[in-house]
Amino acid sequence: MTEPLHPPAAVRAAAGLASTVLTAVRPEQLTAPTPCRDLDVRALLDHLAWAAVLSQRSATGMPLEHDPNSLTPAPFLDGLPVERWAAAVPVELDTAADAWADPAAWQGETLMGTTPMPAEVVGPLMLAEFVLHGWDLARAIGAAYDVPAPLGEATLDAVVPLAQLGRDGGWYGPEVSVPAGSTAFDRALGLTGRDPGWAA
Repeated sequence: MTEPLHPPAAVRAAAGLASTVLTAVRPEQLTAPTPCRDLDVRALLDHLAWAAVLSQRSATGMPLEHDPNSLTPAPFLDGLPVERWAAAVPVELDTAADAWADPAAWQGETLMGTTPMPAEVVGPLMLAEFVLHGWDLARAIGAAYDVPAPLGEATLDAVVPLAQLGRDGGWYGPEVSVPAGSTAFDRALGLTGRDPGWAA
């Protein structure tokens, strides 16, 4: 079995991979459907933007008050034409990865929004958020999304202990069965309610 990436390196790789897809988004694709229920590409971009802000705050123990059902764009998107949203998110993802590169970010208790949680739980959650939503976006716009095996293993390691919690909380859909022998990343997709074969 492939050795998974060390968590900080996995967050960096996930942020970088998602960023490659963001640079491929075209304005005419903003209303395209995505594997995320009820989210089109525009809404998914905003969700990823908020995830980047939340991740930065969590890595430094800072609170973030945000209603996930709000239509208010992430702070760095506010005032930007929607056609420029995709180009603005990679810088914030990179900043989040910088924050999680600090070993102290993975220690003790931090905040997930305003909820106290162990940092060692929040870090993997943010890793999964980046790499999975990067896949969602890639599928929505028909872009390539090659997840290296070590990142796939790290994603699966992150998802396994969170999957039931995610289903109970409505973050993940019902588990999707994947064929025996599937890659670690495809197994992570299935655990989070995603069909690896999904196409727009």
